[in-house]
Amino acid sequence: MNKPFATVLDSATSLQNKTGSWRNVKPEYVNRLPPCNATCPAGENIQQWLSLVQEEKFLEAWNVIMQNNPFPATMGRACYHTCEKTCNRGKFDGAVNINLLERSIGDLAIINDWQIDAAAAPTGKKILIIGAGPSGLSAAYFLRKYGHEVTIYERHIKPGGMMRYGIPSYRLPRWVVDAEIRRIINCGIKLSCNKHVANIKDEMRNFDAIYIATGAPIPAKIDIETNRKTNILDAIDLFKKIEDHHLANTAALGEMLGKIVLVYGGGNTAIDAARTALRLGAENVKIIYRRTLEKMPAHDSEIQEALQEGIEILCLRCISMIDGNKVLLDKMNYDAENNTLSKNGENEIIIADSVIFAVGQYIDTGPLANVDGLVVTEKGSLEVDKNMMTGTRGIFAGGDVIPGKKTITDAIGHGKKSAQCINAYLQGIEITPNAKTEVANFKKINTSYFKTSDPLKIKKFDAISFEEKNISLPNEKIISESRRCFSCGNCFHCDNCYGFCPDNAIRKSPDGTLTINYDYCKGCGICSNECPCGAIKMVAQLD
Repeated sequence: MNKPFATVLDSATSLQNKTGSWRNVKPEYVNRLPPCNATCPAGENIQQWLSLVQEEKFLEAWNVIMQNNPFPATMGRACYHTCEKTCNRGKFDGAVNINLLERSIGDLAIINDWQIDAAAAPTGKKILIIGAGPSGLSAAYFLRKYGHEVTIYERHIKPGGMMRYGIPSYRLPRWVVDAEIRRIINCGIKLSCNKHVANIKDEMRNFDAIYIATGAPIPAKIDIETNRKTNILDAIDLFKKIEDHHLANTAALGEMLGKIVLVYGGGNTAIDAARTALRLGAENVKIIYRRTLEKMPAHDSEIQEALQEGIEILCLRCISMIDGNKVLLDKMNYDAENNTLSKNGENEIIIADSVIFAVGQYIDTGPLANVDGLVVTEKGSLEVDKNMMTGTRGIFAGGDVIPGKKTITDAIGHGKKSAQCINAYLQGIEITPNAKTEVANFKKINTSYFKTSDPLKIKKFDAISFEEKNISLPNEKIISESRRCFSCGNCFHCDNCYGFCPDNAIRKSPDGTLTINYDYCKGCGICSNECPCGAIKMVAQLD
């Protein structure tokens, strides 16, 4: 008796691992990189923790965040959420509000006093970290997880760096900063505040490795003619005065600033300084910026909030002279094609009680003196190699002290990478870079399987004060917003491929795992087309 045709085909093709010569392509399950993950400077697995939030597993979601970022409540307020700019949902009906979700999970952790898992077994290695800002504290956290003994020296009277001394409390409440720093220090890290390292060379003999995370604390200076005593101060100095006095002396600071305040600069620090001046009692606050509004380096949301609060931004102007309360502004021409500025011969005079400079910061090179191998660039940054090591063996650096973007999230990413590199250095091993993974772009998503829904908006208070303007979300809204995630590039077990395959080539195990039996698959591509999240790729069939 002849065998059924299907049986004959099955036995024949099983030897070749393909259905027949007519199949040019075959499907494969893949794990593409979600664009949110790809653009996160801290390297968070955003998609993974969002999937856990969808299942109401908040503690598990927080633990996933903490694998890459020990400051979720802080970053949920201070990060400029590049993840949302690349979120595929943004091309559909509005990006998932990842920033607010992270902030809410971080707040849950503080409220419930969730703690970090114990460190690894002690290695006996000692690392000194200079600077208790976001980069230094992140490096300490990850180094401690490796089992190393970590000591931090901080020059200010409190830890936090720019989280404390560079971001006003209405954006980042100090109870959040204090709670997340306390959790890190409680891992067994030694912290000495109000301790200035005069010369790193003196510390090298006491530690197996040193991480420089001193930031860029020195305000940049501009050569502007000042004819007589003028009320001028730097933005960072203003923030420090407010922070160290616990806001108790804000009335005196407000009197010092006066009612009419000019802020010179166009970055986020300039925006924060202007909004802080309002909160100190100024009635008329203007930002002076030399280029156009579109060219301002400050984050757009910060610019918009400043405008909403009544702050005026005067673009294409430079301060050329300050004479008492008279500020002379030169008007500028901007050539967008060549990115050049030139004075157009016109000027104007503005009356101001005080001028706040926010034109950039530089690193403190004093502690770096007499250390062979440390190289400071012309732009005032410390050079490091691909492993975050300076020119001096055993000394690493990261955060604002090295070239690159000057954001807290980038600083956290530097801290994590530096900890990995320091750990490898102490073990005498090389770090193997992760293989590059294809990013799941919007074209990979089958949006016909998703319903449109409005993204969750942040609730804000209208009052102009030092109290936080935004509030976190209740659990039900956290879950609802997380479920808007497309799960870009990664299977979430919808079983479309299983249901649509015309040849029953998709096999499903009892635990839900899906596999493809190529003895039956003819490469039609229906499974790939009907996959909502782009987790199936059609690849060339090789003989």
